[in-house]
Amino acid sequence: MTRMCKNLKYPLLLVHGMGFRDRKHIRYWGRIPEKLEENGCSVYYGNQDANGSVISNGKFLAERVKEIIEETGADKLNVIAHSKGGLDMRYAISSLGISDRIASLTTISTPHNGSLTVDRLLKLPKFVAKIVTSCSDLWLRICGDKNPNTYDVIQSLTTDAAEVFNSNNPDVPGVYYQSYAFIMKHVWSDMLMIVPGTVVKFFEGPNDGLLAPRATEWTNFRGIVTSNSGRGISHCDQVDLRRRRMTRKQGDGIKDITDFYINIVKDLCERGF
Repeated sequence: MTRMCKNLKYPLLLVHGMGFRDRKHIRYWGRIPEKLEENGCSVYYGNQDANGSVISNGKFLAERVKEIIEETGADKLNVIAHSKGGLDMRYAISSLGISDRIASLTTISTPHNGSLTVDRLLKLPKFVAKIVTSCSDLWLRICGDKNPNTYDVIQSLTTDAAEVFNSNNPDVPGVYYQSYAFIMKHVWSDMLMIVPGTVVKFFEGPNDGLLAPRATEWTNFRGIVTSNSGRGISHCDQVDLRRRRMTRKQGDGIKDITDFYINIVKDLCERGF
C-alpha cells in the first residue's frame, strides 16, 4: 500500500462530535484511524465529553493538545473535527491560547452557522427540552461524561448563538482552516437519519440527516462531498458508523469514507502540514 501520509509534518488529532465519545473498543471513528495509521499517520483522539458545552469541551481539548505536544515532542498538531467537535476546537484555538500549537483545522459537517431547524425546534415549550436533555445528561454521566450539558449544547446550535460565537472566535492567522459539507440523496438513505433528516429537509432542504450545507460552510469551504452510490453520505457515514464501504460501484464520488480521510491527509501533506 502506498504510504500517502508519510510526509505529514505534524501528528493528527481526531475530535469527535456529539452523542458519543472515543472508547478503546467501540470507537467513534470506525475504521478511519487504522487506515490512516496504515498510511503512516500518528493518530490521537480528543476524548472530550460527548455532550459537554463548547466552553467545557474547549478547555478539555486545549489541555489535551498540550498533553499530546508534550508526549510527542511535535511543534504543532493537525486536527480533523467532526460535527460539534469543530466548534469545541475552534473555541480552544481562538479563545484559549493554543493557536501556536495548531497547524490546521479541518471541519467535517460542523454547524459553524447554526441550524435553522434548531431555531424552530426551540420554539417548543422549554420544559419539554429540559426533560429530554436532562435524561440525556443522566445517561451520558453513566457512560463516562464528566460535565454533560445537552440543553446548553442545543442552545449553542441556533443561528443567533452561532453569530455570537463566530464574532467571539474568529479564525486565527497562521492556522489553516478548511470545511466540508455532505448530503444524503434521500431522507431514507440512512435508516438512523430518517426522522431528523425529514425534519431538517422540511425546514432547510437537502441535508446529511442533521445539518444542511449552509450550516457547515466555513473558511476554505471545499464543497459538498458526494458518494457514487444512490444514498449519498449521512452524518453517521462520515465517521464510518457501519464499518464498511458505502458501495462497490465504480464512478465519481466516494466509495469508502476512509478514502475521503486519506485524501484529506494527502492534501495536508502537499500543503506542508
